[in-house]
Amino acid sequence: MNVIPAFLAAIGRTVLALLAATGRLAQYASQTLNHMVRPPFYLREVAQSLLNIGYFSLPVVGLTAFFTGGALALQIYSGGARFNAEAVVPQIVAIGMIRELGPVLVGLMIAARVTSSIAAEIATMKVTEQIDALVTLSTHPMKYLTAPRVLAGLVMVPLLVGLGDIIGIFGGYTIGINSLGFNSATYLHNTVNFIEARDIVSSLVKGAAFGFIATLLGCYYGMNTGRGAAGVGRATKGAVETAAILILAANFLLTSLFFSI
Repeated sequence: MNVIPAFLAAIGRTVLALLAATGRLAQYASQTLNHMVRPPFYLREVAQSLLNIGYFSLPVVGLTAFFTGGALALQIYSGGARFNAEAVVPQIVAIGMIRELGPVLVGLMIAARVTSSIAAEIATMKVTEQIDALVTLSTHPMKYLTAPRVLAGLVMVPLLVGLGDIIGIFGGYTIGINSLGFNSATYLHNTVNFIEARDIVSSLVKGAAFGFIATLLGCYYGMNTGRGAAGVGRATKGAVETAAILILAANFLLTSLFFSI
């Protein structure tokens, strides 16, 4: 007789915990944005974060985009051959990479590489009481640790998305020319003519949103880690999982916003 009330109570506790966590994250995001626009600004930390998030992510982003573009071209050609529509490969590769695959893959790569790194770094600093030392030196931890990383994510991830789009299209072009028998000039002409300004804008906006999510969650979980090595591990895992889910959810919302009929 008590099974149903206990089950409903468990659901209620889960929902309340989720709402509470959402509220804490929203408050943290609001405080981060506030610190980003108010001095002092730690330019050295910003520059280091720009390098870590942008420059050092180029290899994994470039390789991922190139092979994805090539695989996409092969799949579209194989599927289009069933309907005598092989000629649409350049257009679909371009729109697929720019609208969806480019931003999402870059966002997930950043979540895997950057979010985990930020969460582990800040969590270790908290466990070893380095964050307490910052407070002792009258340095706000969010101003020194969170704001530069989130700002760098907002700046660099859209650039990575743009490069990923180009490299992905180039991967499709390489396969199309060398393996599928397309004419180079025709392939490039069809690619350029099919891309609209809205496609490029949506891709870059998604990159900025994904960069904000990835860096913010890395900082948030790092700041709220438990004690000990186990706490650092849980913070890193939770940051990557949450960032990946929110990136995919944000992608759906932004796609609906830009391309709703």
